Amino acid sequence: MGAIGSEGEVVSVAGRSRTLTYRPRRVTLSDGTFLLHESRGGTLSSVWAADLGDLFVEVVHLGHGPVGGELVLVVPDGDTVALGDLVPPLDVVPSTARPSWAQAVDLAVGLTRSSTRILTSSGEIGRDDLEAFHQTLLGVLHG
Repeated sequence: MGAIGSEGEVVSVAGRSRTLTYRPRRVTLSDGTFLLHESRGGTLSSVWAADLGDLFVEVVHLGHGPVGGELVLVVPDGDTVALGDLVPPLDVVPSTARPSWAQAVDLAVGLTRSSTRILTSSGEIGRDDLEAFHQTLLGVLHG
Protein backbone atom coordinates (compact mmCIF):
# COMPACT_ATOMS: atom_id res chain seq x y z
CA MET A 1 0.00 0.00 0.00
CA GLY A 2 1.12 3.56 -0.69
CA ALA A 3 2.51 6.06 1.78
CA ILE A 4 0.84 9.10 3.35
CA GLY A 5 3.05 11.86 4.70
CA SER A 6 2.42 15.33 6.05
CA GLU A 7 4.51 18.41 6.67
CA GLY A 8 2.71 21.56 7.74
CA GLU A 9 -0.32 22.08 5.53
CA VAL A 10 0.99 19.77 2.78
CA VAL A 11 -0.10 16.13 2.66
CA SER A 12 1.44 13.79 0.11
CA VAL A 13 -0.08 10.48 -0.90
CA ALA A 14 2.18 8.21 -2.92
CA GLY A 15 0.49 5.40 -4.77
CA ARG A 16 2.06 2.78 -6.97
CA SER A 17 1.38 4.70 -10.20
CA ARG A 18 0.69 8.32 -9.18
CA THR A 19 1.32 10.78 -6.39
CA LEU A 20 -1.09 13.37 -5.03
CA THR A 21 -0.13 16.55 -3.16
CA TYR A 22 -2.82 18.13 -1.01
CA ARG A 23 -2.94 21.73 0.15
CA PRO A 24 -6.06 23.20 1.81
CA ARG A 25 -7.44 24.74 -1.40
CA ARG A 26 -5.45 22.98 -4.14
CA VAL A 27 -4.75 19.35 -4.95
CA THR A 28 -2.13 18.40 -7.54
CA LEU A 29 -1.40 15.04 -9.15
CA SER A 30 2.05 13.98 -10.32
CA ASP A 31 0.87 14.25 -13.96
CA GLY A 32 0.22 17.99 -13.48
CA THR A 33 -3.54 17.73 -13.09
CA PHE A 34 -4.81 20.02 -10.35
CA LEU A 35 -8.09 20.65 -8.57
CA LEU A 36 -9.54 23.86 -7.18
CA HIS A 37 -13.07 24.49 -5.97
CA GLU A 38 -15.16 26.48 -8.45
CA SER A 39 -15.24 29.41 -5.99
CA ARG A 40 -11.46 29.68 -6.56
CA GLY A 41 -11.66 29.40 -10.36
CA GLY A 42 -11.47 25.61 -10.55
CA THR A 43 -13.94 23.05 -11.81
CA LEU A 44 -14.59 21.02 -8.65
CA SER A 45 -18.05 21.62 -7.22
CA SER A 46 -18.43 18.75 -4.77
CA VAL A 47 -16.38 15.55 -5.17
CA TRP A 48 -13.56 14.04 -7.21
CA ALA A 49 -12.00 10.58 -6.87
CA ALA A 50 -8.95 8.79 -8.25
CA ASP A 51 -6.98 5.58 -8.02
CA LEU A 52 -3.29 6.20 -7.40
CA GLY A 53 -2.42 2.60 -8.25
CA ASP A 54 -2.89 0.99 -4.87
CA LEU A 55 -4.74 3.74 -3.01
CA PHE A 56 -8.12 5.23 -3.72
CA VAL A 57 -8.49 8.91 -2.79
CA GLU A 58 -11.40 11.34 -2.70
CA VAL A 59 -11.30 15.12 -2.67
CA VAL A 60 -14.46 16.81 -1.47
CA HIS A 61 -15.74 20.29 -0.84
CA LEU A 62 -17.94 20.03 2.26
CA GLY A 63 -18.71 23.76 2.48
CA HIS A 64 -16.85 27.02 2.86
CA GLY A 65 -14.72 27.37 5.96
CA PRO A 66 -12.89 30.41 7.28
CA VAL A 67 -11.48 31.41 3.88
CA GLY A 68 -13.69 29.63 1.34
CA GLY A 69 -12.97 26.91 -1.18
CA GLU A 70 -11.39 24.57 1.40
CA LEU A 71 -10.92 21.02 0.17
CA VAL A 72 -10.92 17.82 2.21
CA LEU A 73 -8.83 14.78 1.27
CA VAL A 74 -10.09 11.32 2.22
CA VAL A 75 -7.87 8.24 1.96
CA PRO A 76 -10.22 5.41 3.03
CA ASP A 77 -7.66 2.55 2.95
CA GLY A 78 -5.23 4.72 4.92
CA ASP A 79 -7.93 5.75 7.44
CA THR A 80 -6.77 9.34 6.94
CA VAL A 81 -8.66 12.59 6.42
CA ALA A 82 -6.91 15.90 5.69
CA LEU A 83 -9.00 18.93 6.64
CA GLY A 84 -6.45 21.66 5.95
CA ASP A 85 -7.64 25.08 7.11
CA LEU A 86 -11.17 23.89 7.87
CA VAL A 87 -9.94 23.49 11.47
CA PRO A 88 -7.57 26.20 12.75
CA PRO A 89 -5.18 25.68 15.68
CA LEU A 90 -7.36 24.41 18.51
CA ASP A 91 -6.43 27.29 20.82
CA VAL A 92 -7.90 29.77 18.31
CA VAL A 93 -11.56 30.62 18.78
CA PRO A 94 -12.96 32.40 15.74
CA SER A 95 -14.84 35.62 16.46
CA THR A 96 -17.27 34.97 13.62
CA ALA A 97 -18.26 31.97 11.52
CA ARG A 98 -20.49 31.44 8.56
CA PRO A 99 -23.09 28.67 8.88
CA SER A 100 -21.48 26.69 6.05
CA TRP A 101 -18.28 26.39 8.13
CA ALA A 102 -20.08 24.64 10.98
CA GLN A 103 -21.92 22.45 8.47
CA ALA A 104 -18.66 21.51 6.76
CA VAL A 105 -17.04 20.55 10.06
CA ASP A 106 -20.13 18.52 10.99
CA LEU A 107 -19.81 16.61 7.71
CA ALA A 108 -16.08 16.14 8.36
CA VAL A 109 -16.86 14.52 11.71
CA GLY A 110 -19.02 12.06 9.78
CA LEU A 111 -16.04 11.09 7.61
CA THR A 112 -14.04 9.98 10.64
CA ARG A 113 -14.03 7.40 13.38
CA SER A 114 -11.97 7.17 16.55
CA SER A 115 -9.07 5.50 14.71
CA THR A 116 -8.92 8.01 11.83
CA ARG A 117 -5.78 10.07 11.41
CA ILE A 118 -7.07 13.65 11.09
CA LEU A 119 -4.63 16.15 9.61
CA THR A 120 -5.07 19.92 9.69
CA SER A 121 -2.80 22.72 8.52
CA SER A 122 -1.61 23.13 12.10
CA GLY A 123 -1.05 19.44 12.85
CA GLU A 124 -2.76 16.18 13.66
CA ILE A 125 -5.83 16.19 15.91
CA GLY A 126 -8.09 13.55 17.41
CA ARG A 127 -11.75 12.98 16.63
CA ASP A 128 -12.71 14.35 20.07
CA ASP A 129 -10.87 17.58 19.20
CA LEU A 130 -12.75 17.79 15.90
CA GLU A 131 -16.09 17.32 17.64
CA ALA A 132 -15.16 19.94 20.26
CA PHE A 133 -14.24 22.41 17.53
CA HIS A 134 -17.60 21.81 15.88
CA GLN A 135 -19.28 22.69 19.17
CA THR A 136 -17.12 25.83 19.38
CA LEU A 137 -18.31 26.91 15.93
CA LEU A 138 -21.93 26.30 16.92
CA GLY A 139 -21.35 28.44 20.00
CA VAL A 140 -19.91 31.26 17.88
CA LEU A 141 -22.90 31.04 15.53
CA HIS A 142 -25.65 30.68 18.10
CA GLY A 143 -24.18 32.18 21.26
